[in-house]
Parts: sequence; structure tokens; C-alpha cells
Amino acid sequence: MAQTYHAVITYKELAEETQSRTGIRTKTLLHNWIGPILGLVVREAHRRGDPPLTALVVHTDDGKVGNGYKEVLAVAGQPPVEDELEREHHAAEARLACYRRFGATLSPGGGVRALAPRLQASVERRRKRTDEPLRVCERCFVQLPSMGICDSCG
Repeated sequence: MAQTYHAVITYKELAEETQSRTGIRTKTLLHNWIGPILGLVVREAHRRGDPPLTALVVHTDDGKVGNGYKEVLAVAGQPPVEDELEREHHAAEARLACYRRFGATLSPGGGVRALAPRLQASVERRRKRTDEPLRVCERCFVQLPSMGICDSCG
């Protein structure tokens, strides 16, 4: 992952890859065992002077790093980041450091940080919704539903 610019891996994909490569299988729920393993990765990367590889691991459904990302900050001696989007931007910066460190082919100028693709798409959808003016009925001035036909006036 760290060698592919803007690539991320989901917790589920990482779990499957870990079990496949080690030959050790478990039926234990993912969230009960992946955190401690990623904690070891955080501490080892910090000890080596490498960027936090765990920034590359995101949730399938929303593309966000998990709550365990606070360990990246703690190991680095940084305060926790409570704001979710601010934490995601921190993780995006850490991912860029991973890509740079591990030889990804970057865009001219050394690359730019980026949110995970699924999260970026969600942010753009929200931004688009807030940028578009609300449509209202010309007769009763009530906000129109998504179909564009007034529920009151028809």
C-alpha cells in the first residue's frame, strides 16, 4: 500500500491479508484483535523513524481511520485530535509521508495529501449539497422534495 500513491487498505482487507500470509486463522471478531496488532505496528514504525503505516488502514464503510489512530498521536507525543475531519487530515498527511518514504511514484512537486477515496467522495457530496441553493415552490415557498414537485401544490 505505501508504495502506491493515494492507496489505502481497509481493516477487513488487512485482516484477510494478515491471516493469509501468516497461515493463522481466527473466527474472533476483527475489532477484537486488529487493534493490538496495529498498536505494535505504530510503536515499531515510530522506533524505526518511519511514518505511521497505520494511517493507510481505513474503515470500509466511510474511509476513515479508526479510533486507534489516537495511538499514532500518543506515540509521537502529540495531543489527541478530537475533531474527526481534523484527525482525517492528520492521517492524510501521515499517508503522504508513507508514500514518500516507501517509494511511491508521486505527482510532480512531491505529491499532495489526500483523504481516503471513500471519505473524499463523501466530503464532496456534502459540499455539493451545501453549495446548491434550496429549491422552493414558486406558489407556496415551501422547500421542494428531491423530485421537484411540491407536495402541497402538486
